[in-house]
Amino acid sequence: MTAFTSPQKTEQLTDAFRIFNQLSENLTSSYQGLEEQVEKLHQELAAVRSERVKMLVEKEKLAARLQQILAALPSAIIILDAQSRVIDCNAQAINFLGEPLMGQLWIDIAARSLIAVLDNPLERQLMNGLRVNMTRSTLPGTQEQVIVLSDVSEMNALQETINQQKHLSAMGEMVASMAHQVRTPLSTAILYASQLSNPAVDTEKRQRFSRKILERLHYLERQVNDMLVFAKEGRLEMAAFSLSSLLDKVNIAMRDYIGSGNVQLSLINHCSEDLMQGNEHALQGTLMNLLTNALEAMQGRGMLCLKAEQCDNQTVEISIKDSGPGIEPAHLQRIFEPFFTTRVNGTGLGLAVVDSVAKAHGGRVSCQSEVGVGTEFKVLLPCISSTFKTNLSMGASA
Repeated sequence: MTAFTSPQKTEQLTDAFRIFNQLSENLTSSYQGLEEQVEKLHQELAAVRSERVKMLVEKEKLAARLQQILAALPSAIIILDAQSRVIDCNAQAINFLGEPLMGQLWIDIAARSLIAVLDNPLERQLMNGLRVNMTRSTLPGTQEQVIVLSDVSEMNALQETINQQKHLSAMGEMVASMAHQVRTPLSTAILYASQLSNPAVDTEKRQRFSRKILERLHYLERQVNDMLVFAKEGRLEMAAFSLSSLLDKVNIAMRDYIGSGNVQLSLINHCSEDLMQGNEHALQGTLMNLLTNALEAMQGRGMLCLKAEQCDNQTVEISIKDSGPGIEPAHLQRIFEPFFTTRVNGTGLGLAVVDSVAKAHGGRVSCQSEVGVGTEFKVLLPCISSTFKTNLSMGASA
């Protein structure tokens, strides 16, 4: 029995060793394959890491480049978070707005460093007098906002130079037309005046001639005043005046113009403030220009209303509305141009002067008209000045 089992065990051991050798070879082969894969992964990881490092270096260079560009930009760049607090800005923003900026609410920064410009809602004035254009936009995919302040002072100066050149050209046209505009009413006044010494002229005719002479002299006065204001190009001396007193003067002057005609004139003052700052004489001329234009358009009959309303603690809106024939849309676009007129005996300076006086006060004038219905001019004037009134009271106390 032992003799037969010994060869079997030997064969089994041989098979076991053979299987073990095969498994060892397979394990060795698998281990070598695993080592090759690990080495390959190491190489791939090194390549990816090298690429990442390269990308980070490029991004750092790009970020540094962007920082240099932002620092060199002449415009101020301010980044706001979702709560409108400053989270980043460039050096120009600090130069424009001063410190502190970081972490501050934009509304507080704007209140302390920016002054609204009435004639251009996109512009602001800095405390040092520079004019800046302000744009605001949202960064894509975020709730953050970017504000850009660009210095437009030089551009405004160039525009001012162009306007001065245009003004000089217009002054040349004005001088050329002055002789005709003054000579005609002056000749008429001289003709009527020459008849006053004629003993054959009765009292009624003398009174009518006197009214005609006074009418022509008033016309000449308006023309000369318009020319003087236009020549000053809006440079007016500002002082304190009473709004109610100004409206009273306009009312008295207009009663003489209306006379016994069929025009119903109403003057309404809804302003709670009365002390203003500006050029009362120029403003009176402006209102008279608009009212007399309306009278001529209405041809002696209709409704004419002047209304003063207070928009806020700084601004007054004066509107002049008539029931005249209205203005053609094609003419409406050009009515404030110097020397543009649709009247045979007009100079085209009246409304240009109105626009100039409004701008000299930091305001603006607009017109709405409908043919067959009437016309309304609105003059917006930031004349109310609490600072001015405070200074007056302090001076009186001293």
